[in-house]
Amino acid sequence: MLVSQLQLSIDKNAKQPAYLQLANQLIQLIRTGELRAGQKLIGTRSLAELLDIHRKTVVQAYDELLVQGWLESKTGSGTYVVETLPEVEPQKLSKQTLEKVNPAKKAGFTFAQPPHLRRDVLTSGYALHLDDGFPDPRLAPLAELSRVYRSQLLLGNQYVKLGYGDTKGSGWLRQELSTYLNETRGLKITPENILITRGTVMGIHLASAGLVQRGDVVVTGKMSWGTATTNFVQAGAHIEPIEVDEYGLVVEELEKLCQQKTVRLVYVTSHHDYPTTVTLRADRRLNLLKLAEKYGFIVFEDDYDYDFHYLSKPLLPLASADRAGMVLYCGSFTKAISPAFRVGYLVGPEDVIAHLARLRRIIDRQGDLMLENTVAELLQSGVIERHLRKSLKEYRKRRDVFAELLQNELSDYVQFQLPDGGMAIWTLFDKSIDLEQFAERCLKHDLFFSNGKHLHPALNGTRLGFASSREEELVRCVEVMKRNL
Repeated sequence: MLVSQLQLSIDKNAKQPAYLQLANQLIQLIRTGELRAGQKLIGTRSLAELLDIHRKTVVQAYDELLVQGWLESKTGSGTYVVETLPEVEPQKLSKQTLEKVNPAKKAGFTFAQPPHLRRDVLTSGYALHLDDGFPDPRLAPLAELSRVYRSQLLLGNQYVKLGYGDTKGSGWLRQELSTYLNETRGLKITPENILITRGTVMGIHLASAGLVQRGDVVVTGKMSWGTATTNFVQAGAHIEPIEVDEYGLVVEELEKLCQQKTVRLVYVTSHHDYPTTVTLRADRRLNLLKLAEKYGFIVFEDDYDYDFHYLSKPLLPLASADRAGMVLYCGSFTKAISPAFRVGYLVGPEDVIAHLARLRRIIDRQGDLMLENTVAELLQSGVIERHLRKSLKEYRKRRDVFAELLQNELSDYVQFQLPDGGMAIWTLFDKSIDLEQFAERCLKHDLFFSNGKHLHPALNGTRLGFASSREEELVRCVEVMKRNL
């Protein structure tokens, strides 16, 4: 059959470019056998006249199929369908064979499944959620982010922007971030002190994999963020949990431990302790730094919810007072923007950052340079700072509404302290309530909250996140809880 006799048509109003429409139609004709292997195609000028389109469109379509391997060009002769087509039909297996062999479900080899590796707990499948303390993505500056990301894709040197870059991350972002952290956190750093990550978890993983060896002692709070602890355990560390009271990590206990054992690293959420939300007192911060210098351990400071403090300006982080290079400071923009946008940072001495960047290279060559440059521009233009001010005001309102609801509706069953900051309220339930069963009953009414067993099995407490829910949603959450007590 001649190409001129085939049913080809171009929809000039379609969103898909005309050359792709033509290319896809020709592929379909080759697949169905209407264009045979080895058959010569009509010339580009003639086909353009037949379809009433520009000759360049046909040339583009032919070039696309040449690249994909459907056509071949013979000098002085023309363009032909290739003799050996690029796609081969997969062999169909019988139902009996599929029942015997199903590698998609179960591996044919053995592998260890350590108990410290936990599965994901997703909250997005429920209408209502009092989560672990997540931000509300509905407040995120998505229009500005989308506009800037698009401009980053289209403008500038594409070879640089879309190619391989510095493993430490966007130079622009590291420059803007050093200025931002120096101004807001009291740090004294340069871009060389910063490694851009995909979030706090990556920062913790790199530190544990690159700085902790099997058998090393790592100190955490008795109730600590499970993901951080899991990374240290995965690195082979021996975990030494110490007490956390209303003033944060009990540093006096740490000093006694240091007199007995060699401590390699102390993990601390100094601003808003996880899970209790308490702030590490100023005198304990200074004492912790003194102990780090004296005993030579690393202080890993997790910048948890630093930007969300409601009563006054937050205490500056430990890293701001570090003069001996003992502190690694880790944070992210997941709370400031949204957890879906994976941009974080790890701050430390230049030699440590260079070492961890080399380690990062073997697990994740680099981050999303377009997104990193987007965050840099949003920092530079003040969009993130303005968004933080607006969201801080909104989250404080939600905290107050939720605390009032708990007090008015559930005071016979719960105890809590109004947190000075953060996105969740640490809540202790009356011992008469089986928190695990209570959470299951609420789940049947489309309300998710954690039963707290992963935090402390015997404490009967959990974090109730308020930030991701509007006020009317918080009312509904408490109504469901009250009905199911």
